Amino acid sequence: MSLSQLEKQLPSFRLIPDALARLVEGRLWVKVLIGLGLGIIVGILLGPDLALFSKETSLVIVGWLALPGKLFIAMVQMIVVPLVFTSIIRGLTSTSDLETLKRMGIRCGLFFVVTTAIASVIGLTIAGLINPGDFVDRAAVKVSLMSEPAPPAVVNKTMQIPSIAELPHTLLNLLPVNPAQSMVHGEMLQVILFATIIGIALLNLATKKSEPIFNLMISIQELCMKIVSWAMVLAPYAVFGLIARLTAMVGIEILAGMFVYMLTVILGLAILCGCYLFFIKSVSGIIPKHFIKESKELLLMAFSTSSSAAVMPLSLETAENKLNIPPHIAKFVIPLGATVNMTGTALYQSIAVVFLSQVFSVQLDTMSYALVVFMSVAASIGSPATPGAGIIILAMILESVGIPSAGVALLLGVDRILDMMRTTVNVVGDLAACIFLKENQRIAGLANANQT
Repeated sequence: MSLSQLEKQLPSFRLIPDALARLVEGRLWVKVLIGLGLGIIVGILLGPDLALFSKETSLVIVGWLALPGKLFIAMVQMIVVPLVFTSIIRGLTSTSDLETLKRMGIRCGLFFVVTTAIASVIGLTIAGLINPGDFVDRAAVKVSLMSEPAPPAVVNKTMQIPSIAELPHTLLNLLPVNPAQSMVHGEMLQVILFATIIGIALLNLATKKSEPIFNLMISIQELCMKIVSWAMVLAPYAVFGLIARLTAMVGIEILAGMFVYMLTVILGLAILCGCYLFFIKSVSGIIPKHFIKESKELLLMAFSTSSSAAVMPLSLETAENKLNIPPHIAKFVIPLGATVNMTGTALYQSIAVVFLSQVFSVQLDTMSYALVVFMSVAASIGSPATPGAGIIILAMILESVGIPSAGVALLLGVDRILDMMRTTVNVVGDLAACIFLKENQRIAGLANANQT
């Protein structure tokens, strides 16, 4: 058989390079996946395990490689506050019925609180069954950690649960006395509360008076999304640089030493993600394969950036355009979820608490476990949707149950990798909340139609 005959019979054989080019050109997730793989390879080559370059040279190289990633995150973070502000206002004002709005807010809040508590319980259960602290040299670790103070970032930023006497003042501080200052400092809970007040106020104004403000919100939101579309051009290069930098700085040896702990967290996150997928299938009929197919670009970006806030624009696009979530639900749930829905983080914190309690030989009783669940839920609601926030919250929880906060130093080497995974699960939770509210609203609409 001649070559020309073979090409006629197997045209795909001749066109494989062209097909791959079209695949890469048209699908962002393929580019991101390629960037992810290349980043791991380059990171290993630059890392301490192979030692092909001096440490100083490697740091310079990965610093330049990470530049597109830092630029990508900076561009997105630049428009996060105005995007959250306008999205919540648009989500609220698109629902003219205040009673419907109240029901949506209550159900969304309950969904986030209940799923976060369940995630924390899953984490405690998995860690209690596997006992990851039994697989490390406890004596050596305790000598090493207790001889040094906790990392400065943890010491300086560790949060405290307010006392009963301080609680009224803490609640009052949620109301932004100076909204502009809250926006400048990125205080998302205050921004969300301010946007909620503005949105409800607009609903109570005459259409003639509220329409100019509403049109302004539309323009600002579309402007933000245009900037996001520019930033997405950098996404594959951002993923490549960030992953290369992470792999080069962490190294394979450190990862191997914490393998069982990492495996425990990954298993817990996989179970939690499976619960979400089962829930989505149960309430909406969307099979896991279809859900993952429609949201794969978002999940890859969440994994790479470790920030729910950074991928919030892509979350909105995925929810509205790929999962057919009504805009008023997506624009309400996604910004709120990026700030208060931290189920993956709560699960990780629960496992880390049990792990460090085993390392430091601290016995946790039933009340301690209940306190861990409560604090995981409470702290996750107020945690910033940025990389590394979970480790600061963890230090607070450790101190509350009598475990030295210096133990977080043991986790810092692998925290970034686990942060990427738990952020991905957090984003899945945001989409699950959107689907839940969509189906809930659909069922309520059918019930009202049957009554009439």
